[in-house]
Amino acid sequence: MRSSYQYRLRPTKLQAIEIDRWLSMLCAQYNYLLAERFNWYEQNSSPINACPLVCHLPELRDNPEYYSQKKTLPQLKKTHPWYAEIYSQVLQDVVKRVKVSFDRFLKGDSNGKRSGRPRFQPRSRYRTFTYPQVKDGCLQNNLINLPRLGKVKVVLHRSIPNGFKIKTVSITKKADAYYLTLSLEDSTVPTIKPDFNPQKITGIDVGLKNFLTTSEGETVAIPQHYRKAGKRLRTIQKRVSRRKKGSNRRQKAVKQLGKCHKKVAEKRKDFHFKTANELLKKYDVVAVENLNIKGLARTKLAKSVLDAGWSSFLSILTNKAVNAGVLVIPVSAYNTSQDCSSCGEKVPKKLHIRWHDCPHCGCSLDRDHNAAIGIKNRAVGHPVLKAQSMSEAIAGVTEKPTPMVTACVGVGVCHIAKGSVR
Repeated sequence: MRSSYQYRLRPTKLQAIEIDRWLSMLCAQYNYLLAERFNWYEQNSSPINACPLVCHLPELRDNPEYYSQKKTLPQLKKTHPWYAEIYSQVLQDVVKRVKVSFDRFLKGDSNGKRSGRPRFQPRSRYRTFTYPQVKDGCLQNNLINLPRLGKVKVVLHRSIPNGFKIKTVSITKKADAYYLTLSLEDSTVPTIKPDFNPQKITGIDVGLKNFLTTSEGETVAIPQHYRKAGKRLRTIQKRVSRRKKGSNRRQKAVKQLGKCHKKVAEKRKDFHFKTANELLKKYDVVAVENLNIKGLARTKLAKSVLDAGWSSFLSILTNKAVNAGVLVIPVSAYNTSQDCSSCGEKVPKKLHIRWHDCPHCGCSLDRDHNAAIGIKNRAVGHPVLKAQSMSEAIAGVTEKPTPMVTACVGVGVCHIAKGSVR
């Protein structure tokens, strides 16, 4: 299992100056390597529908791939001696970042989904560099020993769990301070509990009226951190707009705006973590909708959807569930609000109608509560949950007649039997 812990750094003035120098030089190198790849791409590509029948074919240039660009770093240190002051693996990691961004543009990620054209980074947007490898025991008490930077003070607000090993170290410059991100790994952390309690299965429906509603009818209010900070953000944004570009006063206002946005983001993140912890303490299985959040963020509800941060919450819930041994099951979001959770019949209703009344079976409850029950019903027939239930049932038959749970596909009812499966 891989997880990340972030701490605040307290570098000295000389260390802070050195970190800023490194970021400036690494940004320039990133843009140079990216430009080299774009030159090759543009000079060696030709649109099929616009290519003449008879034309001169220029000699193809060598493709500036990962290893060929990596071999240019020793020569870079000779022509630009100040780059020799940067730790070698940190400089090599820039080549890897260029490779990953360009490959996603041409080939796509592991799922085949392509990203947009990589952008050249201005100095203000290039804020992170990474040590791909660190020595064991580099973190001692509240000091971390980093090559070429020395020992830097860290605010250890929480200790690293036993058994985890530090794989990579990243330093990020944010609006208010420098931060250290440790990537930790431990292969012994369980992924799923060996057995689950059939009474501790829930479905959650995220929304904009309430942040989420569980299948038991519990609701969590939506905090709307961005909307509450809107007045303050508008005031600072006007201050930025009125000041002259490139001036020190504008730079000061931009930093103030960044701090305000960071505060909103940290409040939202803290709310997501606390909400996820409460769910994982109560339940062994949590069913969620497999939402197209990017599509929802392009609608009229974009501001509210992004303020709620559903994507971030579901990511945090999934990652923390792995550590807790809890199973998080994504199910289809199709018609969860329209289908009746009692009889399964479709009951069409528009978005402003917040109450579900089924004319077929008489089921009457809140729209979000109905959707949460429907999500739980769909999760009961999930292959992972079903396979685990069957394995428990087989173990119960061969060993001793103990109560067990099996799931019926498409029906939100758990059948309890003794010594047999039905």
